[in-house]
Amino acid sequence: KGQIEAADALGLGYWRRTRLIVLPQALTMVIPPLVNTFIGTFKDTTLVIIIGLMDLLGTINAALNDANWRGTSAEAYMFAAVIYFCFCFFMSRYSQMLEREFNKGRRR
Repeated sequence: KGQIEAADALGLGYWRRTRLIVLPQALTMVIPPLVNTFIGTFKDTTLVIIIGLMDLLGTINAALNDANWRGTSAEAYMFAAVIYFCFCFFMSRYSQMLEREFNKGRRR
């Protein structure tokens, strides 16, 4: 509340106050749990197959039921593991970059 009153004292309007003061503080608090939620959701998409939608592992299982793909189960699951790892790794790195960017003003 003090920052909002200070912004009003400086004559900042609602949108400038929100963009320059409120959002940077809110984003530093929200980014880590939000990225954790995104990563958890991404990893939990394999549960979506329960309701009939196909995900990466569901597609691999369907492909392995085909006679032409029978001997490649290890490679298929390794491919899925690499894809999941890459997505989660890059989401985490992007989150760390955003955290560093938003915490620049807080370092002393």
